[in-house]
Amino acid sequence: MKYCLIGRTTKDPLSYKGKVLVHDDKSELEFLFPNERVAPLPKIFSEDLTMALKDHPDMGAVQFPLRDHMNQFRK
Repeated sequence: MKYCLIGRTTKDPLSYKGKVLVHDDKSELEFLFPNERVAPLPKIFSEDLTMALKDHPDMGAVQFPLRDHMNQFRK
């Protein structure tokens, strides 16, 4: 199952360049974005309308899966 972040104001899945940002691990999304709502990706979004969170330009420095790379975060 894929998960997405839901916008606070719009209540729509967050997107980048027209593609919904998705990730397959809900707990990792909740860790990275602790104050944001995480929800299952609505079925109306096909694979070609999504972008993996790891492919977003601002996530280039983050190594996945997080559990194997927790040393990348400050304690």
